[in-house]
Amino acid sequence: MTHTATAPRSSIMPMCIIALLFFIFGFVTWLNGALIPFLQVVCQLTETQALMIASCFYFAYVVMALPMAMILEKVGYQSAMVLGLSIIALGLLGFIPAALLQEFWIFLVAQFVIGSGLTILQTAANPYVVNVGPTHSAAARIAIMGLLNKGAGILAPVLFTAWVLGGFSDINLADVNHMAPQAQQLQIENMAHQLITPYVGMAVALLILAGGLSRIALPDLALIQSPSDDNSSAHDTDQHDTNKTTIWQFPQLILGAVALFLYVGVEVIAGDTIGLYGASIGVANATTLTSYTMGFMVLGYLLGLACIPRFISQVNALRLSALAGVAISVALLFASNEQTQISQILWGWAGITTLPNSVALIALLGLANAMVWPTLWPLALAGLGRFTPKGSAILIMGIAGGALLPLIYGQLAHSSNSQAAYWILLPGYFIIGFYAFYGQGMRNWARKSPS
Repeated sequence: MTHTATAPRSSIMPMCIIALLFFIFGFVTWLNGALIPFLQVVCQLTETQALMIASCFYFAYVVMALPMAMILEKVGYQSAMVLGLSIIALGLLGFIPAALLQEFWIFLVAQFVIGSGLTILQTAANPYVVNVGPTHSAAARIAIMGLLNKGAGILAPVLFTAWVLGGFSDINLADVNHMAPQAQQLQIENMAHQLITPYVGMAVALLILAGGLSRIALPDLALIQSPSDDNSSAHDTDQHDTNKTTIWQFPQLILGAVALFLYVGVEVIAGDTIGLYGASIGVANATTLTSYTMGFMVLGYLLGLACIPRFISQVNALRLSALAGVAISVALLFASNEQTQISQILWGWAGITTLPNSVALIALLGLANAMVWPTLWPLALAGLGRFTPKGSAILIMGIAGGALLPLIYGQLAHSSNSQAAYWILLPGYFIIGFYAFYGQGMRNWARKSPS
């Protein structure tokens, strides 16, 4: 009973810590958008090989989610977060031998280790945000976290370009391939060695943060939940179902994991292929293009924060996101690679560099994607009760969509062309729409919830 009274005050410190972790999620994750075209040059990769950098990173979520959930249950949320930060730091340090040897497989191993660390951080952090307050406003809390996450995503490619590329920002694979062999090797070595100092710096910062977090008394998740939070909805369907004996009896969770799998796939395609696509059609400073996608995601989070649940419910926000994704994807398939009217209208007036319509539409997918994660998590975790840690792990496994869909896109781009390959986005948004309009309301496999 006393826990209920102190919950609002005790939630401030956890939310500040989780906010910092979400910033780290975003920074480390969206470095990939700049890293992919960079390593394509350093390791002389095809487009499909380059996208393995993202795929290996996200594949860790599927392999490590359930083991990390078991660790989480044993050691608790705080120790799991400390462990996650330490594992990420270890993966960042793996870039030192990878850069010195220019060996692609070492980069992939380092990416897998970083993804493993993020897996346990995400498994611990997302339930915290969902359960720290009323269920109906969970999407707004996640939107705040998303602002930090995607704000870091805007900074990451820009800082990567400044720290790592330096005078190499306009160099692409075609330029390097036209050099004489000796000059080419020297250029690649110089570029690779630029990775070492920034990655060592990030690793040291994360180890310091892990040490600090281990010394803070973070309340247990059970203590920052008010018992009344379970009844924050007027509907019984949002209460814990004590008759369930296994995680697979929650259709809203399982279908949510499928939708999340496809969502992360389309989000990664929008964020991580924009640089490759821009470079393929001759857009300058292609390593910074992920920042445009992230900028629109930040705009989407701000809109969600302002409107949910005041003007629009979580469910309707998810429905609008799916419909917007379908519309933008269709427009992208037919957009011009030369004309720039879309970016001129949207941001050219502000003096920001304009982009071809096709690239601008890839960036606009960030707006459609922004509120999918914040709305899907509370809908999928609704009523799980004691199954919440395992449910969170199942959802985290859905992040593996970022491993598979970009590779499919890369194969399609290789066999046809990069623009036509974006049709792979459409099935993803259709399934997200199915979940938004129907699947999220299911509480039993045989029938839909009366809500």
